[in-house]
Amino acid sequence: MILINAENQVIGRLATFVAKKALQGEEVTIVNAEKAIITGSKKDAVRKYRSKMDIRGKGNPEKGPKFSRMPDRVLRRSIRGMLPWKSSRGRDAYRKVHAYIGIPEEFEGKAFAELPERQVKKFVELGIVCKLLGAKW
Repeated sequence: MILINAENQVIGRLATFVAKKALQGEEVTIVNAEKAIITGSKKDAVRKYRSKMDIRGKGNPEKGPKFSRMPDRVLRRSIRGMLPWKSSRGRDAYRKVHAYIGIPEEFEGKAFAELPERQVKKFVELGIVCKLLGAKW
């Protein structure tokens, strides 16, 4: 099992790393999902995710498409985009990925996998974007 701390990790690079490990058959657990970062300005990030939510407004909003606002689910969804979802191999790999907000008690004190941190000038945390979209946790 690989334990990853998402703090100060670029969400796209983290998603590709996790997708590769899951496809290799490893169980991957991500903590601090709300502290992952999205590159670019806050305004652009919020606009991108808001446009995904606004698709629901056309027609019956109860029928979808559904878009979660919780940071752990948004992170898992970005990982899902890196997997071959239409094959059973991709679906099995997706089931091996777990994301959490904060650090659960069962993972406190355990060693995290070392991922290289990227130096980014303009970024916003995923938790801030999700709160602006209306998430409450």
